[in-house]
Amino acid sequence: MGAPELSGMCAPVGVGASLSPVTRALSVLLRTVQATSTIERPAAPPETSSRTWSKAFNDLVEGAKQRQLWAHLGWQDIKQRYRRSVIGPLWITISMGVMVTGLGILYGSLFGTDLREKLPHLAVGFIIWEFIRNCVTEGTEVFIKNEGLMKQLPAPLSVHIYRLVWRQTLFFLHNLIIYFLLLAIFALAGTPIPVNWTIIVAIPALLLIMINGIWVATLFGVIATRFRDIPPVIQSIMTMALFMSPITWGMFEFEHNDQNAWRQIFVDGNPLSHYIAIFRDPLIGFDQHLYHWYWVLGCTVVGFLLAAVVLRNYRARVPYWV
Repeated sequence: MGAPELSGMCAPVGVGASLSPVTRALSVLLRTVQATSTIERPAAPPETSSRTWSKAFNDLVEGAKQRQLWAHLGWQDIKQRYRRSVIGPLWITISMGVMVTGLGILYGSLFGTDLREKLPHLAVGFIIWEFIRNCVTEGTEVFIKNEGLMKQLPAPLSVHIYRLVWRQTLFFLHNLIIYFLLLAIFALAGTPIPVNWTIIVAIPALLLIMINGIWVATLFGVIATRFRDIPPVIQSIMTMALFMSPITWGMFEFEHNDQNAWRQIFVDGNPLSHYIAIFRDPLIGFDQHLYHWYWVLGCTVVGFLLAAVVLRNYRARVPYWV
């Protein structure tokens, strides 16, 4: 229908039928322009918000699926740290062993505690404490230190979280050698550490603490990326928490003190003491208390809810904050 109207409108007077091919060409051009115009272009898809629960959940799931990536990066972190070292990662165990032995002798003499009780209590306490402390303090800088990788590698944010927890797990396994050395030494000395079948409870306890490391690094990592004053504040709090938690001391050392009940309430109000207890108590032959697990499970649920809210609202902003 456009061709006759165009020919009637555009054909100059006197040209006549000699311009009909030109007219037809213009008609075809007009149809082409109309076909590619914005009027016939399909509608753009609706914009989706970056703040959705599904995107936050998918970030955690997709990051977990890329286990080869974060496992390799975590292992490379350790190899990079001990490059050109003769002993290599064994320095982790040696430094921890020397510290535990020195502090065990010192605090054992100060509290008047038998080394057979003091050394395992102190060693396992420091081993699990180092895992918790590193997940918290390094978690505050997990995105800041991976700025270059985040800009070059399009991967879920949770990849860096899993990488951190995996690296700390490897450190933890190295340090756990000290516990088995103590078992062997005290067994050879004729005073074995009183462990029984409840020692297997330490396995789910460790898995639960590792899961907590994920929400801790996610929550503090996002907040500290926005507010750069958070990392030194968290480090100061964790240093104070080391002395406030039953690591270098234990309630069994104050059994004959009249104020022990009041101190027990103070210890129970510290969430970190429950994380330490569910892993340490079965390894050193102490009685198991179910309320420690209630505390840790409650903190796990609340922590993941807080981390999910932060990840949902600010996940998309982290690459711009780093």
